Amino acid sequence: MDKLELIEVSPRDGLQNEPNIVSTEDKLALIDRIVGAGFRRLEAASFVNPKKVPQMADGDAVFAGLPKRDDVTFIALALNPRGVERALAAGVTEINYVFCASDGFSIRNNGGTVEETFAVWPEVAASAKAGGARLSATISTAFGCPFDGEVAVSRVAEVAEKCAAQDIFELALADTIGVAVPSDVRERLLAVKAAIPSRVQLRAHFHNTRNTALANAVTAVEEGVRVLDGSLGGIGGCPFAPGAAGNVPTEDLIYMFGRMGFDTGIDLDRAIETAKFIGSVLGKPTPGMVSRAPRWPSI
Repeated sequence: MDKLELIEVSPRDGLQNEPNIVSTEDKLALIDRIVGAGFRRLEAASFVNPKKVPQMADGDAVFAGLPKRDDVTFIALALNPRGVERALAAGVTEINYVFCASDGFSIRNNGGTVEETFAVWPEVAASAKAGGARLSATISTAFGCPFDGEVAVSRVAEVAEKCAAQDIFELALADTIGVAVPSDVRERLLAVKAAIPSRVQLRAHFHNTRNTALANAVTAVEEGVRVLDGSLGGIGGCPFAPGAAGNVPTEDLIYMFGRMGFDTGIDLDRAIETAKFIGSVLGKPTPGMVSRAPRWPSI
């Protein structure tokens, strides 16, 4: 079976947009369940401005409480050199650094234009390397911006090339506001692959705002992507993306790609149990479909 790596982002992207702050204890309980289901890479927290994203203010405490596992990579997200500094101080060994493909979103989310945020990129890469952390990059609003509208394919390719100018091992394209359709995914992946070295593996991050995330995930895999993000229960979104309606549900990805013959290494039943745990912590139903459906024969 072809291998497909699923990165679980519910502790970070899933919880960052919730109106109520989830306790550190519940976050760590969630992470324990995620690891128990078989995930070996997951976004545990972000090191961002706690005044702007108070749900992520306890990143240091989360990393301090993580299980000691040599076989699991706990990823931290950062937007600026200060975030990288905090992540390294917390013992993070993999940092996902986020850029934007549009100025409107970059100013609100990253604190400067796209060009301005790249000014510190060499410093960020050097700091991560000196601190012993491997570095990936994500391009948010790679398919559209809530403030600037359509984002040109050439712009995404240009940002991807700038990202790959530093020593990253992975580059993710993120549909931050859930506007992409399969043809967009194919077109942008082809453009990005032509713009970056083949040593950089591609990753995709889809939001399900317009119910296209599963179709987009299939297209990404058809184009050779073997690393996908998901959020159990389909929870999440970006505080700076108006109307954000959640991520692609990880359990839906597990079911779909399992039936398609891919090996994700994840126990679907335990993933569903974890999605239900998230719903109990949040006190509301989650958007994922597979966690609400009757169990179908084994994948």
